[in-house]
Amino acid sequence: MTITNALAGVAVDNLATALPWYEQMFGRSADARPMADVAEWKFSTGGWVHVFTDADRAGASSVTLIVDDLAAHVATLEPLGITPVSKRIGDYVKTAIYRDPDGNQLIFTQPLKNTY
Repeated sequence: MTITNALAGVAVDNLATALPWYEQMFGRSADARPMADVAEWKFSTGGWVHVFTDADRAGASSVTLIVDDLAAHVATLEPLGITPVSKRIGDYVKTAIYRDPDGNQLIFTQPLKNTY
């Protein structure tokens, strides 16, 4: 078996309520709406985020997304009223952690140069 891609799932209480936040977070509408209660965003170098209605699991998801310029990403979101709940810099990465309206965690991380 060869794994060729990954789909990260995020459970929300109500997709219609969560959708505007995710559209702002990703800077665009969903790339796919395969079902009424599902929205998906595809990323240029691989991987998807799959946001779906599941009231029982809403708020318990965590997704880490790699970006090439964390400061620019944070600066783009601030005028929209979306601010990180925390920022961290480690030996190998710097991160900004966000929470969606249901409490799900989205971690945006940028590898520091020459760390891997």
